[in-house]
Amino acid sequence: MNGLEQFSLQGKVIVITGATGVLGEAMSMAVAKAGAKVVILGRNKERAEERVAAIQAAGGEALAILADVQDEEKLQAAKQEILAAWGTIDGLVNAAGGNMPGATIQPNQDLFDLSVADTRKAVDLNLFGTVIPTLVFGKVIAEKGKGSIVNISSLTAQRPLTRVLGYTLAKKAVEGYTQWMASELGLRYGGGVRMNAIAPGVFLTEQNRTLLLYPDGSPTERAQKFIAHTPFQRLGEPEELTGTLIYLLSDASKFVTGETILVDGGFNAFSGV
Repeated sequence: MNGLEQFSLQGKVIVITGATGVLGEAMSMAVAKAGAKVVILGRNKERAEERVAAIQAAGGEALAILADVQDEEKLQAAKQEILAAWGTIDGLVNAAGGNMPGATIQPNQDLFDLSVADTRKAVDLNLFGTVIPTLVFGKVIAEKGKGSIVNISSLTAQRPLTRVLGYTLAKKAVEGYTQWMASELGLRYGGGVRMNAIAPGVFLTEQNRTLLLYPDGSPTERAQKFIAHTPFQRLGEPEELTGTLIYLLSDASKFVTGETILVDGGFNAFSGV
């Protein structure tokens, strides 16, 4: 396999959790354009159907399934629906996640006044929202002996950012899980099943829009700091994650496992001077 062929996902069945989000929209369309049949898994029925319609309009195949990534029973039912429709699963993208307002510490807040309950919710969503789908869908991939699982980490797992403690703890754990599970998958399944992660830098999404932009669309003080410490001098665009995603899902990366690839415009590399 040479050239562009190794990046093809032609005929593969790829499950994308959190596919109804902003980043999930870009990911699902890119995976479909690379030739895969895409399972749009999320909690928003209207958006899931919109994603499917957009993929079909572009000539691809997609299936919408509503499920919470922390509900193993519903994920098991989703797995059976996928297998009934398409017979197999070749890849999984664990894109569901996000922050919880109560799992943050604001500048004017007592450092020791953290909501432990909300912090646990952030860890449950991001860590176990990655682990549980892997146990369900990843089992199909492992049993066939070939496939790729891609987790979504964050810049904050590399460079802890102020305020977002719960998110930082969760994404650090996701990277630990990525390394651990990649090692076990490699040892137990002969090197055909891989797990890696993508760590996005600062991308404008629905969840962080009010944190990064004023109502008039100008950047907030926090956004200005992010931009100033990014050599590319801007925030990321969702489509800029998709090349790395296709690489990790495809045979182009078949000897790559246990790695986290930063897509951050150079933020992590830059000292600020």
